[in-house]
Amino acid sequence: MDEDPLSRVLYVDDDPDIRMVVRLALETVGELTVLVCGSGQEALEKAAGFGPDLIVLDVLMPDMDGPTTLAALRQRAGTGETPVIFMTARVHKEEISRLKALGAIGVVPKPFDPMKLSTTLEALWNARRDGTNPEPDRE
Repeated sequence: MDEDPLSRVLYVDDDPDIRMVVRLALETVGELTVLVCGSGQEALEKAAGFGPDLIVLDVLMPDMDGPTTLAALRQRAGTGETPVIFMTARVHKEEISRLKALGAIGVVPKPFDPMKLSTTLEALWNARRDGTNPEPDRE
C-alpha cells in the first residue's frame, strides 16, 4: 500500500454550503489540497485529472448518488483504486455496513465537526493500511 501522507482530497456533494464548509475545513485546518464537485458527473469528469489520494462522497445526491458515483469511478483509469469515504446522515450500523461493502474505507456522519474533519479523514486513510477501525460504533 502507498505510504505517502494524505494530501489531495476530492469532495463530492450537491449542497453548496456543505461543499464550502468542507473545503475550508480541509484546506485551512487540514492543510490539504481539495477539489470540490457538485455532482457525481462532475466528479467523473474531473477526478482523474486532479489525481486525488482520497475521494469523499455524499451518499444522497440527485441524478447520481454516492454509491453510483463510486461504481463509475471504479471503472475509470486513475480512480479505480482510490480510497473512498462516504459522508451521510444515515449512520445506523446496517447503512455503514452496506457502504463499506461497496468498497468504502469508512463513513463519516453528518453533521460533522469542521475542526475535526481532516483528522477524521486522516485516521480512516491511515487505518486502511493497518487494519484498525477508528470509527465509533453507531446505532
